[in-house]
Amino acid sequence: MENHVEHLVQESPQELAQRLGLHFKDLLLLSRALTHRSYRNEHPEALEDNERLEFLGDAVLDFVVGAWLYNQFPEMPEGDLTRMRSALVYTDSLAAFARQIGLGKAMRLGRGEVQTGGKDRSPLLCDTFEALIGAIYLDQGITAVQKFMSKLLIAGAEDALLNHRTEDPKSIFQEWVQSQGFSAPNYVTLSVSGPDHSKMFEVDVIVDDKVFGSGSGLSKQIATKVAARDALRRLKLLE
Repeated sequence: MENHVEHLVQESPQELAQRLGLHFKDLLLLSRALTHRSYRNEHPEALEDNERLEFLGDAVLDFVVGAWLYNQFPEMPEGDLTRMRSALVYTDSLAAFARQIGLGKAMRLGRGEVQTGGKDRSPLLCDTFEALIGAIYLDQGITAVQKFMSKLLIAGAEDALLNHRTEDPKSIFQEWVQSQGFSAPNYVTLSVSGPDHSKMFEVDVIVDDKVFGSGSGLSKQIATKVAARDALRRLKLLE
């Protein structure tokens, strides 16, 4: 019961910043990073949701994680670096980072999202984490982002290596397709169903007009990986 109550407590942007040691000059940026569109729909006074910051944070993370890996693993070849970066910026990885820092407590969601467990849903946690990174970058610059991410990346990279998360099914399938001389895989979204807070994506992966695999997930990114994994299993390249 205590954990349930604790989960429902809404942490303010100021409290989050203090807990994480983030010295924001503009707390409105942090507030925006934590604001999902479902909250803004119910609170017209919230001038902007976090989608633009999420877009920026995604790009910043690609650079920061790539640079960190380049320096951390000086002997690692380009292909392995690419797979490692993909593993670390994948939806589930960023959601895991968000859980590690308790980001769910500070996320500003609409009532429907809260009631259906949005504060612990991986796609929402991932999006909010990306928006947080975008806000840190705008407020304090790239060095602050690198400092914030360093401890998370050390543990994340170790987990990725130990659990073979660098073996990205999309990359493995792409390499197989190229080795066979086929055209590049095309991931086609067949349908998107369900409410905004719980959309389900259905995807086929097609090579030269032939369906090689199918997948579904709570984001297009997840569905495409599931489709690639399905293709590898059909080809008996993956158990």
